[in-house]
Parts: sequence; C-alpha cells; structure tokens
Amino acid sequence: MFVALLLVLVTLGSVAFHFWSPWWWTEVASNWGNIDGTIVLTFWVTGAVFVAVCLFMAYCVWKFQYDPNRKAEYKPENTKLEWILTIFTAVGVGALLAPGLIVWNKYVTVPEDVVDIEVMGQQWYWNYRLPGEDGILGLTDLRNITDDNPFGINLDDPNGLDDILIQADDLHVLIDQPIKVNLRSIDVLHDFYIPQFRAKMDMVPGVVTYYWFTPIRTGNFDILCMEYCGTGHYAMRGRVLVDELSDYEEWLSEQMTFEEMIASNGKTDLIKLALNKKGE
Repeated sequence: MFVALLLVLVTLGSVAFHFWSPWWWTEVASNWGNIDGTIVLTFWVTGAVFVAVCLFMAYCVWKFQYDPNRKAEYKPENTKLEWILTIFTAVGVGALLAPGLIVWNKYVTVPEDVVDIEVMGQQWYWNYRLPGEDGILGLTDLRNITDDNPFGINLDDPNGLDDILIQADDLHVLIDQPIKVNLRSIDVLHDFYIPQFRAKMDMVPGVVTYYWFTPIRTGNFDILCMEYCGTGHYAMRGRVLVDELSDYEEWLSEQMTFEEMIASNGKTDLIKLALNKKGE
C-alpha cells in the first residue's frame, strides 16, 4: 500500500510541478506560438499517457500485492487489449504528428517581404552575410573560398560585390523585420539554434537549408550549435542582437562589404572583373 501511494504522489507531484513551474515561454519571435503550441500539445498527449501508466502501476501494486492464497494466471495473449492499445497509440501518434506537419509548413513557407541573410558555419565559429543596397545576396561556391574570399562569393555574379560580410559570432537583426535565414556549412554537420526564437535547423555541407522568423522583442539571444561537430563543439556559440532601427543602422554602417574587403587586400583587379560582368 505504501508503494502504491508513493507512485500516486509522484504522479500528482509531477503534474503540479508542470503547472506551477517558474519557467514558462516568452514571446520573442513570430514563430513562438506555433512551436510552443506543438510543445503544449505534446505535454498533454504524453502527460495523459504518463498519468495513466503511473496510476495503473499504482493500482496493480495495490490490487495484486502478494497473497499466499492466490494463484497467478498465465495469459500470454489478449486480442482485445492489443486492439485497444494499438488504437490508442495510433491516435496519440497522429495527434503529435499532424499538427507538427502544419507547423513545419509555416516554418519553411517564406513570406514575400523577407530579407535574406546567410549563416555560414564551420569548425568552430559562425560567419554571416547580409545583402547590400541591391537587396540580393550574391551566389557562392565552396571552391571559391580563399583568404581573400572567405565566403566563396562568385565573382561572376555582380550582386555579391555589395554583400555585407560579418566575420564574427554576433549577428544584429532589425526588430519586426521578417528574415529568411539561409544556412550552409563548409566542413561538417552543424545546427544553427536560437533557443529563445524556437528556431533550429541542421546545416549540411553542399546543401542550403533555411527557415524564417520575425523578431518581435529587442535584446540579446544565444546562438548554439546543436549538432556535434568536433572537439570545439562546446565553444561554437554566438549571439543574435535584435535592434531598433537607429541602433541597427549604426551597426550596419560599421560593417565591410565584399568589395571593400577585396580593395583592402589590394585585389582591385577582381573588382574590375566583377564590374565588367555587371556591365555586360
């Protein structure tokens, strides 16, 4: 009886802790509602199963406690019980998967007014690329990566000349501006994760993955790599800083474009080549 009561108390305590927990979600980015809604649904489905299983265990511990006058019954199969468990399991899995597909569709269906940015991951730090005045990111190719062209921007594409290059772990974004995050890795698997934004996606070498969000609160938010990528994985961190317009423009004015980087390295012939392509 003591063990059964203990199981009931553990079950009720777990449910109470969930509802009275001091930590709850904060509205930080546009996709918080969809993501958090699926998490809440997961809690309800798995929580109901958890409560049912624990209370059933408590009942069995009490009901079938040792009795020297009782003989156990061997019953290896129960078709009715198997059907019940199969149906309930199918309903539970469907309840978890179906809303997730809807949320995923919203997560990768990019609106028309987004600003494209690029996140480039490599062992063990982040780099970022923003579109310049033309609003278009230039094409890239891993084979173009050199000391003078660390992002591998294609010189045959003049749209890349005014791209803003950020070789740092911190990324500034503008509040209330929809952003499409294009993700690429130049070495191994990484994962660009902003926990407070509910934003996470694998970065696969040779493939550009993406998602979008709209930051709706200013502040500094952590960036983590959530895919083990080697011995320095633990240190692959950064920050997203969501700014008001004046702060964002001040930061942006301090950044270097690809054209300025080439000029600072004395590679003016590369600039002329790109400008000729643009004239053509």
